[in-house]
Amino acid sequence: MSRAFVFPGQGAQTIGMGRALAQTYPAAKAVFDEVDDALGEKLSDLIWNGEISDLTLTANAQPALMATSLAAMRALEAEGVVLTDAAFVAGHSLGEYSALAAAGSLGIADAARLLRVRGRAMQEAVPVGKGAMAAILGLDFNAVSDVAAEAAQGGVCQAANDNDPAQVVVSGDKAAVERAVEIAKARGAKRAILLPVSAPFHCALMQPAADRMAAALAEVTLNAPRVPLVANVRAEAVSDPEAIRALLVEQVTGSVRWRESVIWMAEQGVTEFWEIGAGKALSGMIKRSAKGSETYNFGTPEEVAALNG
Repeated sequence: MSRAFVFPGQGAQTIGMGRALAQTYPAAKAVFDEVDDALGEKLSDLIWNGEISDLTLTANAQPALMATSLAAMRALEAEGVVLTDAAFVAGHSLGEYSALAAAGSLGIADAARLLRVRGRAMQEAVPVGKGAMAAILGLDFNAVSDVAAEAAQGGVCQAANDNDPAQVVVSGDKAAVERAVEIAKARGAKRAILLPVSAPFHCALMQPAADRMAAALAEVTLNAPRVPLVANVRAEAVSDPEAIRALLVEQVTGSVRWRESVIWMAEQGVTEFWEIGAGKALSGMIKRSAKGSETYNFGTPEEVAALNG
């Protein structure tokens, strides 16, 4: 059997995530300490004891989810799992940074600082209230791309996240996204709903954030990952550090091709997907995209310990 390690994106955050891992595994606690040091603040205190409204702010959620994923990875390693047990690593949007940190391409401190910059840059790229995102359920990517094109009317509206065969997220100008919701319903979508997000991610409106990330990434050392990364915008494996650097910039404005990434990994023989970190959202998407694949979740000490149970 072949295995992939996958890392969740924004929306998976909860207050208290990773706390039990840090209490159980010294190596997991060390991750949170390193992130706190890198950011010059106690992000761990916000994650474990703060308000969900503060944790959900993009500039906090992104490094917090990465820290939780890496803490879970360290716990798995403490139980004897090695990175090279996986054929590939992949992550959903910000989870790509978690995947790269897990694979040794990016240092944890650098990943935390980059995600803080990324979160702020994405938040500040578009004035609050000007952009929106909506989830379209029951139409495939091509159908939703057509809906977005029709809804744009000179503005920006793009299929931003191709999550699974029946869930695509559109992003862009608020009025255009609202039009897309109505058009999608008229074309037979089961549901089309505006999402409670603070900015229109993964569309052309994010170009100012992409420019900021290009500058930030230029300052950071990237190594070849010890296991190939299946990149969001390519939906195939990449190992060259300079290609990865360029793709991380492209990812800010480009579509997250998650469904295609999962299918590509399955076509390479991956039968097991280990979701490492907070939540279980990716597992559902994977099961709908690659029928017959097995998913496992590792976000608590109990889930990690069950490996050797």
